[in-house]
Amino acid sequence: MADDQKSVAWLGLRDEWLAQHREEIIDPGREIVDPHHHFWDRDGAVYELDQLWADTSSGHNVVETVFIECHSEYDLSAPQHLQPVGETTYVAALAQRASRQPQKAQIAAIVANADLTHPQLDAVLDAHEIAGAGLFRGIRQAGAWDRDLAALSIQPRGFEGQYANADFRRGVERLGERGLTYDTWNYHPQIKELRDLAVAVPGTTIVLDHHGTPLGVGRFAGMRDEVFKVWQDDIAALAAQPNVIAKLGGMAMPDNGWGWHLGERPPSSDDFVAAQGKWYHHMIACFGPERCMFESNFPVDRASISYPVLWNAFKKIAAEYTGDAQDAMFAGTARKVYRL
Repeated sequence: MADDQKSVAWLGLRDEWLAQHREEIIDPGREIVDPHHHFWDRDGAVYELDQLWADTSSGHNVVETVFIECHSEYDLSAPQHLQPVGETTYVAALAQRASRQPQKAQIAAIVANADLTHPQLDAVLDAHEIAGAGLFRGIRQAGAWDRDLAALSIQPRGFEGQYANADFRRGVERLGERGLTYDTWNYHPQIKELRDLAVAVPGTTIVLDHHGTPLGVGRFAGMRDEVFKVWQDDIAALAAQPNVIAKLGGMAMPDNGWGWHLGERPPSSDDFVAAQGKWYHHMIACFGPERCMFESNFPVDRASISYPVLWNAFKKIAAEYTGDAQDAMFAGTARKVYRL
């Protein structure tokens, strides 16, 4: 694969490559809420309602989804602080279209973007409420930042010291006052900083995306065991904060360092569980099933694994837990956190 292809592999849909490995669906009747996916039409790749439905209709019983902001369809004619409202308008229209086919997965909530440090934050949140037509549930202003930017395939949008910034903390606190959640994506060296934020804003529900993104590239390449040792302790400390919820998924991105997106064939669910199972079990042990939810992170993780195989892997990981625990991780926690 050419270097320029490697750099955008996570963005493409890769249907033919993914089709090389198919599996029988495990527990096809289990109800699933997918609490983390994106929509976009950019860089030659389209992932909108039809593409999402192709995935959610591929065998598993996905009944609802939650859209997470990804800087799509901003309203560039608006003042900068209001431009993200265009994305909410765009997704709300897709949700309205989806409602006309109730037998398919429904977009049940929107987590939008806003600059939480902005002095007119309430005006932005009010605009999202209106544009969301009843679906707006929270904000993700991701905190992902690392000094080793050249090593990353997906460039982060956070800034250094974001979680400790006083204006930012006031913005996160304001979300809780308004009954909104704060989603975030960061890298594993930042988990301690997120823990400090959680302590500072106990009234806001914070949702950690993608296991805190353990990195496996750049200075962390070839250091999987060392990263795990640090990560597991930091996750345990974060989980001690009761206002933090964990999303289980999003670890098939190129920057996690597994290299699946470069393989001749995609991984099987058994390959996935063998490689990542201990990371999932540690998250569940720390947070408890009632504070965990499996997520697809599609189409980003589609660079490495297909939707039906990914959810098969989740079901294999979940098999050792009780039925009630599985109900929580596959649907219940998402419904509670995002008020579905």
